[in-house]
Amino acid sequence: MTSSKFKSLSLGTLLLSFAVGVSTISAQDISIGNGSKNWITTEGVTREESTLTFSEVQIDGNGWLVIHPFEEGAPNGDKYVASTYLKDGTNTNVSIKVHKGLETGEMFIVMLHRDVNENQVLDFVFVDDLNVMDTAVFEGSTMIGHAIPAP
Repeated sequence: MTSSKFKSLSLGTLLLSFAVGVSTISAQDISIGNGSKNWITTEGVTREESTLTFSEVQIDGNGWLVIHPFEEGAPNGDKYVASTYLKDGTNTNVSIKVHKGLETGEMFIVMLHRDVNENQVLDFVFVDDLNVMDTAVFEGSTMIGHAIPAP
């Protein structure tokens, strides 16, 4: 559901912005979207005050649905404004509370992060210049995530 405007974001910027944890893939090869084992259904996202609900999120392994804000027109992967734990497999009616004001039409990135150490705590701690401990979920060169507007 990413619009062409956001598909054209510099993928180098996405790499720097998302602490992706993939060093063998060049920035030109990275894309965002769904995979065959991991996906986020972004159609029909609902909102009640500051809580968003996604009808289905699939993750191969335990992990997190995370929301990163847009700031000054670009995604900021150095911070997150919401997260919710996901168990391995298909998760339905996944609610996630955004911990900042949320305006209709405001852009954000929703993506998956792996619970690397299986402690059910989002370890959003940088382990080097680009990578957080609970890494972004990739299938090949596709980072599982979407740029979408708040409903």
